[in-house]
Amino acid sequence: MLLISTVSVAQPISYTAANAHSHNDYEQRVPLTTAYNEMFGSIEADIFWQNGELLVAHKKEELVTHRTLEDLYLKPLKAYVEKNKGYIYADTSRSLQFMIDLKTNGDTTLGTLVELLQKYPALTNCATLKIAISGNRPNANTWASYPRFIWFDGELQLEYSTEALARIVMLSAEFKKYTSWNGKGELLPAQRDTLQQAISRAHTLGKPVRFWGAPDTKNTWQQLMSLKVDYINTDKIKALSAFIRH
Repeated sequence: MLLISTVSVAQPISYTAANAHSHNDYEQRVPLTTAYNEMFGSIEADIFWQNGELLVAHKKEELVTHRTLEDLYLKPLKAYVEKNKGYIYADTSRSLQFMIDLKTNGDTTLGTLVELLQKYPALTNCATLKIAISGNRPNANTWASYPRFIWFDGELQLEYSTEALARIVMLSAEFKKYTSWNGKGELLPAQRDTLQQAISRAHTLGKPVRFWGAPDTKNTWQQLMSLKVDYINTDKIKALSAFIRH
């Protein structure tokens, strides 16, 4: 019954903002709040470890001291959970996946992140918030040693042990590894089949799928939905939200 339930979640029949992923969310004019107000199901932040602090940026040369993970995301998320009496959204049926992409050494950065998160039990104990680690992840053989509030974004093309797979909350891949399609017209049948096989494999494992680096257009969103991709990656929060609603 658990397997059936998990697989069904990984294959959405109808799409809502719960299937939307705010890629590089910190580059939005208003980080976190914009995607949160649209009730996105997944939000991403890239972090660098620097002098003991976790700073948010896409590239090292963009680092700014005051843009910390704590100030931009953890404190506001804690405020939301407290406001909603233990839930991330006022609608207690809705959940949020907070994906943290490690840009510096995985062991050091994740170790610092775990220490920081332990100061936020409102977040680590929230049943409707999952913290997923991407980017420079430590070796998958070590994932089971991290606290239970830490999950991982797996790589779609890799094989994982049963132990590591149990700590994976989602499987992601670069779109261009599967197709050269530019987002115009229809996917060629062979490329569509390649994508479908990868998606089906993930769904058989009971894991949702996300592609990054796909064209960020209405036509692409529609094609991904027709393939039953679980999280639609976007930098266009308002546009995707409106598209899904209509």
